[in-house]
Amino acid sequence: MAVTDEAIEKIKGMIVSGALRPGDRLPKESELAAELGLSRNSLREAVRALSLIRILDVRQGDGTYVTSLDPQLLLEALSFVVDFHRDDTVLEFLAVRRILEPAATAMAASRVSEQQLNALSAQLDKLGDNPSVEELVACDLDFHRGIVQSSGNSVLCSLLDGLSGPTTRARIWRGLTQEDAVSRTLHEHRMILAALRDRDAEAARSWATVHIASVEQWLRASL
Repeated sequence: MAVTDEAIEKIKGMIVSGALRPGDRLPKESELAAELGLSRNSLREAVRALSLIRILDVRQGDGTYVTSLDPQLLLEALSFVVDFHRDDTVLEFLAVRRILEPAATAMAASRVSEQQLNALSAQLDKLGDNPSVEELVACDLDFHRGIVQSSGNSVLCSLLDGLSGPTTRARIWRGLTQEDAVSRTLHEHRMILAALRDRDAEAARSWATVHIASVEQWLRASL
């Protein structure tokens, strides 16, 4: 194992074991290197790597701290990786969304508040019946993000937020080239919202599946 990898594993072990907790400040570099049996250089490289993926927070002049380890913070690294997707993997991202998002929508059916439902409804009303493709896609992102947040699962929310980026261009392309894409999307949004208002988890799951699958099917046929 490379020395930097060994250093990363040792710091990770301290966090997993509870020796270092969220918000804790790491010991001084010289002390920590001696405690872990590492060179200061390998420790420095490990800290740099762990700060890139939001495990550690290096504060100039103040020291290095363990972050909150909040899922949304940690999964920012996923969003960074996802940005490097190739166009030929968009269908794979849609397939993952089709697995996860209907489940999140079903979870939201029993947890979404009336206030949240009214906000989603107002969002659709504001969009109107004849929005531009760009307005529709922006609303689509916000609409689904609001529903997933209502599921109460921060990990699921962060995962789906990170996965939504690669499919944005495909949704715009569909809106520009498929004749009924805008009206179909608006209808599917209304049906998802109606199922959530009825607290019908299975109907919400089904409409979310239909909604994502329709984009996937169109893209598969267009490639």
